[in-house]
Amino acid sequence: MSSWTLNIFDEVERMRRDMDRLLGGHRPAGWSFPFSRISFLPGRAARAYPLLNIGEDADNFHIHALAPGIDPKTLDVSITGNQLTISGEKKQTGEEIQPEAFHRSERAAGRFVRSITLTADVDSARVQAGYSDGLLRITLPKAEAAKPRRIQVSAS
Repeated sequence: MSSWTLNIFDEVERMRRDMDRLLGGHRPAGWSFPFSRISFLPGRAARAYPLLNIGEDADNFHIHALAPGIDPKTLDVSITGNQLTISGEKKQTGEEIQPEAFHRSERAAGRFVRSITLTADVDSARVQAGYSDGLLRITLPKAEAAKPRRIQVSAS
């Protein structure tokens, strides 16, 4: 009789590693997506920065993008139909240390692009964006055709 026991968490981790290897998504240990230096490289990891909160009301979509340390002049927000794209560049601070060996390096820099698809078209002429305290706030008014319309029901 075998003394083998199943640890579900070990099995899930093994399957994740196998899928990463199969899809070519190998990453060094300790670099957990999306908080890693690869967030600024092209490919699937680039879509993880900046981190977003997305909400909506009857008239608008509201997006808050966490992007500290970015010069607002490098930010670009564009909208096409219901596709929002945020791009920019996070520059190094100039006070970077040049040690013989790094113990930890978590402050990445470089260009980023993130695109999201909204659930309705937007009136691109009335989009507003502002950046302060490391937070990019975007208000996207819904197109009139996308807004809910109340229909009067008549009784006969």
